[in-house]
Amino acid sequence: MIGRAATLLIAGMIAACTEAPRPIAPVAQSGELVVLTVNGPLTYFEDAQGLPTGFEYDLATLFAKEIGATPAFVLVDDPSAIDRLLRNGQAHLAAAALARHFDFPGGLAWGPPYLTTQHQVVGRGATGARPKSLGDLGSQRVGVIEESVAEYLLLAPQLESIRVERLPAGTSTSDMLERVARGDLEYALVESTRFTLARRFFPELSILFDVGKPADYAWLVSAVDRRRILDAAKPFFERIHKDGTLKRLVDRHFGHATRITTIDSVTLIERLRTQLPSLQPHFMEAEAASGIDWRLIAAIGYQESHWDPLATSPTGVRGLMMLTEETASRMQIKDRLDARASIVGGARYLALLKDSMSPRLVEPDRTFLALAAYNMGLGHLEDARILAARAGLNPDKWQDVRQVLPRLAEPEHFQKLKHGYARGFEAQRLVDNVRNYYDILLRMAPREAPPPP
Repeated sequence: MIGRAATLLIAGMIAACTEAPRPIAPVAQSGELVVLTVNGPLTYFEDAQGLPTGFEYDLATLFAKEIGATPAFVLVDDPSAIDRLLRNGQAHLAAAALARHFDFPGGLAWGPPYLTTQHQVVGRGATGARPKSLGDLGSQRVGVIEESVAEYLLLAPQLESIRVERLPAGTSTSDMLERVARGDLEYALVESTRFTLARRFFPELSILFDVGKPADYAWLVSAVDRRRILDAAKPFFERIHKDGTLKRLVDRHFGHATRITTIDSVTLIERLRTQLPSLQPHFMEAEAASGIDWRLIAAIGYQESHWDPLATSPTGVRGLMMLTEETASRMQIKDRLDARASIVGGARYLALLKDSMSPRLVEPDRTFLALAAYNMGLGHLEDARILAARAGLNPDKWQDVRQVLPRLAEPEHFQKLKHGYARGFEAQRLVDNVRNYYDILLRMAPREAPPPP
């Protein structure tokens, strides 16, 4: 997490004012950088600890720090209101995953581009000829979100035969894709970045073809302090691109989502229906015992054994949470093949790992690093953090430590480390998989235990 001092405002309160609201003060006067954004996985959301996160949140928070300001985020329910709020001087900029599509004549201005997206048509597995262009869609229904660039891409006269179904501007990509998965729509036109994050929940959907040219995301800047913000934004984005900060942020928020297969998603979603109900009370008991979200514990269990209480590996780890004999003894577990005991013990062990690490580690990196230690032990994790520091990376950041984990299996590195050889690539894969499974569980598993039958 980058920064926690952001002020949360609600755009609806601004819109509800009966009198014309006064423009905000310049940054130098108020000490705040007011940022419009929207709730979503690409922009701004609360993590399991209730702390703000998101790609745009992290990026804007870094920029606020660059110019010596405190970020104040304004959540906008309707993205189409962003233009009006900026023109009324209610924010300094909008950081809302906006695809730059045209220049504004005076008043508003686009900042430097920082991420590229591609509009794509997605649909269910085709039983007949696979469409390769918009012209192949005929009169079938294509969903788009109103006031989006995707909507404008379907306005060409030659596309009049397509049945464009416009969803309200506040509709999320996931909600639109759910309609395609249910068969309410045949296709949807979406941005590739948003589909990357949503595809895990809809493994039956696939990309059919690209539409238009790639588009760049950029911040939209209001007239309030426009020159100062634009002058500062250019070197800011140049620096974070050059020093790797931007790449690490992209990998932090999108990387794990690109490393899950369709088969992984299909299998987990099926087992949510067939296996999770009987195990969920144990996972929730484990949450009470450890303070860790039961869905994260369930994600670990799925990664370790696919929720098989009798699982056994060639190396001797056993049970649903795949505990070693030593760890089971430490957690006072008598039978590793007892599902309840394994789940509660595994959760308590993860909590112990988190508590054993340096107090300067913050979330979510603390949890990600603890997950790596769950796989290979705290000693090897500390070796990896040493390697990260030697490479000029931040040993307290998961994305930096992740880069060096495979080196624990390379002789030129592990022979110089205190704890020697380790299959760091396995820990790397475990954390990626657990993050994806956890995201799926967050979306699809109920927060509370189901009522007894």
